[in-house]
Amino acid sequence: MGVDSGGGGRNGGADEPGWDVDPEDEISAVVEVVGHQLKLRREAAGLRVAEFGEAIGYGEDLIRKIERGARIPRPEYLDKVDEVLGAGGLVSAMKKDLEKARYPKSARDLAKLEAQAVEIGLYSHHNIHGLLQTEEHTRALFEMRHPSYTQDQVERDVAARMARRAVFERSPAPTLNFVQEEATLRRTIGGRMMLRRQLEHLVVVAQLRNVTFQVMPLECEDHAGMGGLIEVLKFRDGTAVGRSDGAFGGRPVSDPKQLRILELRYGMIRAQALRPRQSLAFIEQMLGET
Repeated sequence: MGVDSGGGGRNGGADEPGWDVDPEDEISAVVEVVGHQLKLRREAAGLRVAEFGEAIGYGEDLIRKIERGARIPRPEYLDKVDEVLGAGGLVSAMKKDLEKARYPKSARDLAKLEAQAVEIGLYSHHNIHGLLQTEEHTRALFEMRHPSYTQDQVERDVAARMARRAVFERSPAPTLNFVQEEATLRRTIGGRMMLRRQLEHLVVVAQLRNVTFQVMPLECEDHAGMGGLIEVLKFRDGTAVGRSDGAFGGRPVSDPKQLRILELRYGMIRAQALRPRQSLAFIEQMLGET
C-alpha cells in the first residue's frame, strides 16, 4: 500500500495523500465501481480532467487514479466532488461504500471474524490489546514504528483499529475475556497523562457486563503464557478459530485438536491471573499512583 504525492493540486501543488489499491484485494472491485461512477459524473458535467482538478483543487494524476480504481478517494475528496458537481449528496454517500476499503485487508479480515464471534478470549503480553486501546494510545504505537510509517499510513491503521471496537456495541453482545500483562499497563507509552487516560478507559471497559478483564501480575511464578499472545474466537455454529505466537507457527488454526491446546493454555493463564475484581482494584490503584 503506497502513498502518492503528485503535482498540480492544492497545498503547494501536492496531491492530497490517499491509499493505493491492492488489485488482488477483493474490495478493489468496489473501488473500481466508485471510480467509474465518478468519471461518468465528471464527463456528464462536460468537464475535462484538468478543468475538474482546477475546480476541486486536486491534481490531474490523482483524479485519473481514482477514476480508474487505482486509488481510494478520501472522504473529503468525495465531499468536494459532490459540491462542485452539484450531486446533492449522492457522491458523498459513496463514503459508506468505501469505508471498509480504507482499512488494510488484514484488519478487515480480523474485524469480520470479531463481528461474527459469540465469545472472544484474548491474552496480550506485549502491548495493551488493540480492542482495549484508546485512539491516542494506538496512534502513539504506530508513530513509534521503525522503519517509520508515513502519517497517512498511521491514520489508516488507527482508523482500522478504532473501527474494530464496534464489537463492544454489538447486540446481542459477545462475551469478551481479556487477560493483560501487568507490564503492558505500566509502560508509559506517550507519557504519564496518556497512560492515565488509557487506564481510565480500561476501568470503564472492565465494568461492562459482557466483559471479563484480568491482570497477569509480574510476580506470578508459574506462567502458562510465556509462549506469547493467544486469541480464541468461538462462533454460533460451534466452530472456532485461534492463534498463538507460540504455537503452530503463529498461524490461525481451526482444527479441534489444535484449538484444545490453545484453550488449555488460555484457561491456565486465566486461572493464574488476578480475579476480575482484584484486577479492577489493581488498575484503580495504578491510577492513584499515576
